[in-house]
Amino acid sequence: MTSLPTGRRAARLPLLRFALLAAAGAALWLASPAKAATYKWVDEKGVVHYTDKIPTEAVNKGSTVLDKQARPLKKIEPAATPEQIRAREAEEEQRKLLAKVQEEMSRRDRALLASYTNEAEIELARSRALLTIDSQIQSAQAYVTLLVRRKEELDKRRAALGDKPMPVALEREFEGTDSELGKQTVLIDQKQRERAIVIAKYDADKVRYRELRAIAESNAAAAAGQQRSHPAAIAPTSASSGVSAGAGAGASPGAASGTRK
Repeated sequence: MTSLPTGRRAARLPLLRFALLAAAGAALWLASPAKAATYKWVDEKGVVHYTDKIPTEAVNKGSTVLDKQARPLKKIEPAATPEQIRAREAEEEQRKLLAKVQEEMSRRDRALLASYTNEAEIELARSRALLTIDSQIQSAQAYVTLLVRRKEELDKRRAALGDKPMPVALEREFEGTDSELGKQTVLIDQKQRERAIVIAKYDADKVRYRELRAIAESNAAAAAGQQRSHPAAIAPTSASSGVSAGAGAGASPGAASGTRK
């Protein structure tokens, strides 16, 4: 390669530097939106305007940025009204709530499938839960029977007094018996409601368990059907097991074993 004389190289350096600076300036000028962009906006009367900047009164009304050939570059949406902001916030809150509900349902489904392997186990769990509640109800009912008998005895003692004033101890025993009867009645009602809730819960679990099992079986059947329809998709699996692609149907296990070795 022939080199230029020293004087020529020195003369060309300023020209080269000037060309580089000019090219950089042109690139900056083309990339600058202030130079290349035009704003298209509409005023309150519906009149369309084209300006190199948006006036203050039209900033929040929306506009379109155009290039030098009047082609749209981007659209600036108008500022949201308070009603639109509230609507968006309500929509976002609703979306979050729905996502939370769906996540909770998914969590329950996973727990349900992990807790039971068949419907008989759900029935057994319900029986155990009801056994505890029924035992509490029976104990409370037995106690109520004793309290009723005690109250009958107190009524006889009060009747035997005739017109005489009832002793303070007897009056307190009446009050205590009535109070206990009221408490046990409330307890029995509460346990009866709890029993109904348990029955409804396990019935719902059983229905949902059936649905989940049906979905799982349907997905498995669909996957099996897809494999049968596209056997090439499972060819790598067969190859990885060590069975030769050219082996016939009558190949012995020993031959396959030897191939793996």
